[in-house]
Amino acid sequence: MACVRLSGSQRFFRNLSLILLSGSVSLLLWAALRRPTGSDRSPLPALDLLPLGYAADLPACSAIIQGDLEGLEREQLSLLLKTKKKQQPLSEAFYHNVTQDCQRYVTERGFITLPLSQEEKEFPIAYSMVVHERIEMFERLLRAVYTPQNVYCVHIDQKSSEDFRTAVRAIVSCLPNVFVASKLESVVYASWSRVQADLNCMEDLLKSPVQWRYLINTCGSDFPIKTNAEMVQALKLQNGRNSMESETTNDYKNSRWQFHHKITSNMVVKTNVRKSPPPISTPMFSGNAYFLVSRAFVRHVMESQEVRALLEWEKDTYSPDEHLWATLQRMPSVPGSNPSHIKYHESDMNAIARIVKWDSLEGDVRKGAPYPPCSGVSRRSICVYGAGDLWWLLQHHHLIANKFDPEVDDVAIRCLESYLRFKATYRVSRRTAESESEIRGGGEEEEEDGGEREREIELEEKEREGDPFGEGSLQSTSQSPVERRHDGDTHTRPERPPATGVEGKVGWNGFPSSLWKFATCWAWIPQ
Repeated sequence: MACVRLSGSQRFFRNLSLILLSGSVSLLLWAALRRPTGSDRSPLPALDLLPLGYAADLPACSAIIQGDLEGLEREQLSLLLKTKKKQQPLSEAFYHNVTQDCQRYVTERGFITLPLSQEEKEFPIAYSMVVHERIEMFERLLRAVYTPQNVYCVHIDQKSSEDFRTAVRAIVSCLPNVFVASKLESVVYASWSRVQADLNCMEDLLKSPVQWRYLINTCGSDFPIKTNAEMVQALKLQNGRNSMESETTNDYKNSRWQFHHKITSNMVVKTNVRKSPPPISTPMFSGNAYFLVSRAFVRHVMESQEVRALLEWEKDTYSPDEHLWATLQRMPSVPGSNPSHIKYHESDMNAIARIVKWDSLEGDVRKGAPYPPCSGVSRRSICVYGAGDLWWLLQHHHLIANKFDPEVDDVAIRCLESYLRFKATYRVSRRTAESESEIRGGGEEEEEDGGEREREIELEEKEREGDPFGEGSLQSTSQSPVERRHDGDTHTRPERPPATGVEGKVGWNGFPSSLWKFATCWAWIPQ
């Protein structure tokens, strides 16, 4: 082969190319050698908070929550929907057994054991949980709202089976900030005993060393639709105000407290004996059993003579929980209350305590109905939610929804479990990744971190412009979430950020790449 004589300038560029090539190879080798080993690159601690079952449900649940049952994950969606009705709920015997080793129970059952943010740590919430059956549903509700900085009072119906009562106590014994109420009632539907159960927990919670800020009451068929972080933000916006349904009563409901009622054969029966007027100067109001009240409200209820007189007067009324709390909320002496003027009426859809679908009000929203038909079944005129209700539920500002039943639609509960845990741990995982990166890289990686910071700024700008996949999107406020798109408008999905982990195993900031399809669909899920 003939030799080609290079000119001086050609030799210069050849040598420069060789130098640049060797330098690039050296840099690549240096980067490869300093890259963390496989063991060091295991999933972030926060990802341990996303149990495997939750992660497996995420892709199909994404389609369900979007209201897109013809979505991309057809095979996974089909498998998930086959488990709609839970055939064999976990038994009391199961919980008696697994709670023998509390540390293992708490870990394997997926309870969060550390506060997920300083903001949450500094704003503890109290819960009054009134339960009487379905031990697995109780555990799932408790796990969904559980964080170690909160405090939980569990009232067990005295009529519950012995197995159920001991199973609840076994679960409670493994969680230091959960306790059984010191006084238990035999709860009769629509009677005073339901109110007394909450009052018993109120009294116990005021004695707790946890300085909780707000109290939320729940029952065994409730389930949250907001993360604890979102609840904290919503409660902060309340600024000491309570939130519950409180509206003018009608003639039908007036009879509930105008006549004496008595309990006969475990039923509340109306008599012809008229009651004396209520011992208050303000009107009576109507609402529901669910409330979200400040610590000052609870203390006032326990200490005020005026309130104690009203409580005593309420004891022989029908369904006192549906007018007692609503009336207290409009008394001027009660902390966090609203004036009695009609301008301050608050419907259950405007309050944030609970979202409920009544079958008498379901219908075509385009024709003025407050909500679409129930996709589950109706029980006592209330919707027991199905998976098809999730996209609607998650558009609203309420903290908790009622009712759920795994024997009606377990998929609805499973998808909420996955959705809420993913939302709760997403930002924690990201913060952890950034912190570990700073510790490993220090000042030497300042330039590299600048690229990551630019990407973060870009996401924040997208969020401000209305892109719900911005960093703050997974931590929404109590305001109504972004409405789901019905009009076919285009909505740009965020590009998948470059992977930083082992291809096919770990993705951006340590997230398993199998979850990226779900994460990049997040812009379509109500936040």
